[in-house]
Amino acid sequence: MKPKGQNKNDEALQKHASTSLSRETKGIRQLLPFLGPAFIAAVAYIDPGNYATNISAGSAYGYKLLWVILASNLMAVLIQMMSAKLGIATGRNLPEVSRERFSKKTSIFLWIQAELVIMATDLAEFIGAALGLYLVFNIPMGAAAIIAAIGSFAILEMQRRGVRSLEAVIAGMIFVVVIAFGVQVFVAKPEAGPLLAGLFTPRFEGVDSILLSAGMLGATVMPHAIYLHSGLTNKRIVGRNEAERKKIFKFETIDVIIAMIIAGAINASMLIVAAALFFKEGVQVDDLEVAFDQFGSMLGTHVAILFGVGLLAAGLSSSSVGTLTGDIVMQGYIQKRIPIYLRRVITMLPPIIIIMLGINASKALVMSQVILSFGIAFALIPLILFTSDKKLMGGLVNKKITTVTAWLIAILIIALNLFLLYETIF
Repeated sequence: MKPKGQNKNDEALQKHASTSLSRETKGIRQLLPFLGPAFIAAVAYIDPGNYATNISAGSAYGYKLLWVILASNLMAVLIQMMSAKLGIATGRNLPEVSRERFSKKTSIFLWIQAELVIMATDLAEFIGAALGLYLVFNIPMGAAAIIAAIGSFAILEMQRRGVRSLEAVIAGMIFVVVIAFGVQVFVAKPEAGPLLAGLFTPRFEGVDSILLSAGMLGATVMPHAIYLHSGLTNKRIVGRNEAERKKIFKFETIDVIIAMIIAGAINASMLIVAAALFFKEGVQVDDLEVAFDQFGSMLGTHVAILFGVGLLAAGLSSSSVGTLTGDIVMQGYIQKRIPIYLRRVITMLPPIIIIMLGINASKALVMSQVILSFGIAFALIPLILFTSDKKLMGGLVNKKITTVTAWLIAILIIALNLFLLYETIF
């Protein structure tokens, strides 16, 4: 008998994964069943909040902060690998393990803050999708918000057809963003020398550049992606023994690396294009609508439209992923569930209200990043504690160097985000 909720596509995935684990298939075919979870999690790394911070950084400082994107991406690889590993080793997601290990009051607190983080995430992503529709098709923001809502429901509907269908749709939207920024980089013709210097030479230029770097890091390492990845791997392909779980993690590591390279390249492209165009002309761009207009005047309408289409694809895909994460944290922390479409309606209300009130979309995006920065510690610290526990993780427990590196990353991320909060509030 097939498991509840499993359809033919999911059954086929299990069959292909079984042949890969038994080495009946070789090469790329052996890897294929395990590709997908990291691509869904990677959507969090290219959401509209990243557009705002990366373009602002490129227009203000040229290529100088490109190294921040490289550093953030390397951190993200390790964090997402640990999240995937937790799901593979335990068969449970991060919120479920937290509920088992912490008190009921702590679990309720963690659930509430996680829901607030996801609402902030959804704010950024939903506004980004609506703004993309407004920029490309000149649809009023109110109507664009309704269309974006319908689009996000359509993506969620793909989940009913199995995980592979959802993964394929999300991956397709990521590649829309790749194509959009690939064309923009080609047309912008960045200078190789300054670009490489910015990528490999860590430096700041005053306090404002540190603040912006903190924002870039906060927009890259997202708490909901940490929750989500463990929920995508815990029951997707289940290892029957420790040897199989180690093989699954080996394949998922490749999945993470590929997805994070793509996400990192997209983020870098955002900054590179802004540096090559706006910084070179002395134009400071802190607003996505202004960026769209500048792309149109400097490179032509077709390039501006590509920018808007990329923003739309990023917003739609990431808003759907945020809804999935909300389902995981509620079920994990307090063992409750609400219909996923009802959750989608609830999380859409704040951004729709903000859009209807006429609040500046780019300013709302920035504020959402501040709220996100608050939640990183509550996801990252438990993740490190759990993946360092030999009794819990078995043979997939962190190596000592992994744990030490993870704690250093956690301290850095938390310190920078506290700095961001302080500077934003005071």
